[in-house]
Amino acid sequence: MHHIITTVNGAVYESDVDSRMSLADFLRHRLRLTGTHVGCEHGVCGACTVHVDGAAVRSCLMLAVQADGCEIDTVEGLASPDGQLTPLQESFHKHHALQCGFCTSGFLMSATEALREGAVDTPQQAREVLSGNICRCTGYAGLVDAVLEASERTKSVDHG
Repeated sequence: MHHIITTVNGAVYESDVDSRMSLADFLRHRLRLTGTHVGCEHGVCGACTVHVDGAAVRSCLMLAVQADGCEIDTVEGLASPDGQLTPLQESFHKHHALQCGFCTSGFLMSATEALREGAVDTPQQAREVLSGNICRCTGYAGLVDAVLEASERTKSVDHG
């Protein structure tokens, strides 16, 4: 067992974890943050994507012990404390960029990181942002539209 201290969505947590416990299992089973989904357990589907120290990471491939001292953000931490959705979350809702919802948290976390890095101006750029995640339901058109709209809204807030 290893003792870890990590900050998740702004709250500090201390826990003893097994050497082989994945970060995804720690978030879901220890902290009850079930928005992070585990699909393939091989880092391929992207459903488990979270931010670790600001970077998008596949939490099924990272061990909880590796998160010691890190700041982690999950999908539960995207909206403001009063429940106000981010422009990206609002765009996902508007463009029906989800169906069953299993992949949604991973898409939101990947796209959030991309939008922090800069604007996504073309459908091709949006597809590249989304390419690390798999959805079996939507057909991706709504996802692309949502990312493009959120990028436009983010640009207008940043410059306007």
